[in-house]
Amino acid sequence: MKRLGLLLVALALLAAAAFLVVPSFFGEATIEEETPFMVRSGSSLSSVAADLEEQGLVSSADGFLLRARLLGSDDPIQAGEFLLTPQMSQANILTAFQSGDVIRRFVTVPEGMPSILVWERLMAQDLLTGEIEVPEEGSLLPDTYAFERGQDRAEIVAQMQEAMDTFLAEAWANRADDIAVDSPEEAVTLASIVEKESGVPEERPTVAGLYSNRLGEGMMLQADPTIIYPITRGKPLGRRILRSEIDAVNAYNTYSMTGLPEGPITNPGRQSILAVLDPEDHDYLYMVADGTGGHEFNATLAEHNEAVARWFAIRRKRGELD
Repeated sequence: MKRLGLLLVALALLAAAAFLVVPSFFGEATIEEETPFMVRSGSSLSSVAADLEEQGLVSSADGFLLRARLLGSDDPIQAGEFLLTPQMSQANILTAFQSGDVIRRFVTVPEGMPSILVWERLMAQDLLTGEIEVPEEGSLLPDTYAFERGQDRAEIVAQMQEAMDTFLAEAWANRADDIAVDSPEEAVTLASIVEKESGVPEERPTVAGLYSNRLGEGMMLQADPTIIYPITRGKPLGRRILRSEIDAVNAYNTYSMTGLPEGPITNPGRQSILAVLDPEDHDYLYMVADGTGGHEFNATLAEHNEAVARWFAIRRKRGELD
């Protein structure tokens, strides 16, 4: 019994010594402040360990690698950008790499953002790489997209375009009967006008119905944003529209042509596309701002003229007119 007791004490001392020695044998994490760390696609564990040591995040690449192989799991490390913190041990670092606990970064394209502004937003994001041209108008689905440090901008654009193609195909397949557009491309063009002309989101089906009615009657759409688009490519005009611009003849100005413009004037969101593909059934042909952010809708020109007079009275009261 005495020998057994001595053996147990010896084993306990050996375990305590191992507990103290093993960490120093494998080295340690030396993270002094929160640090982003990239694991490139296809990186080996040994190359990652070397990068950790080179950046001063572990005391020994060999120690980190040996500890990972002897005490870590067999799960592969994953590519991505990881946030390493001072509280993390080498075991924590390896677990983060294996679990894919990457930093999530996002870029948002709001509904109705034209492609020139999407391009500017992507080019201003210095964590992305690569040059891109301004994407085709109407080809991007407004949404929030995740990206990683160093990702090519072209990949983000392709993701936005694939999202639009997928959504549009499904929406077109479920369109209502007897709508005013004959193709998915026309649907996006009309939806881009609806997007820019809807004062509040709830108006989209009503506005879509109004422009559908105008197309059916062979009337000019007379949408102000189609005047602005050839001038600014969708950026805010920053001033009143000139008479010469209203009268301008081009492929977009719906004050000088009937039918749809030659293409979209912005990137419409899901709800505007759905509104065009299933518009509200009514007899409205006219609309004017109502002073609350929305519009008043009317079926006759006489009613519309009265609504316009009310809108001008509101603007005069606000001091917006001379």
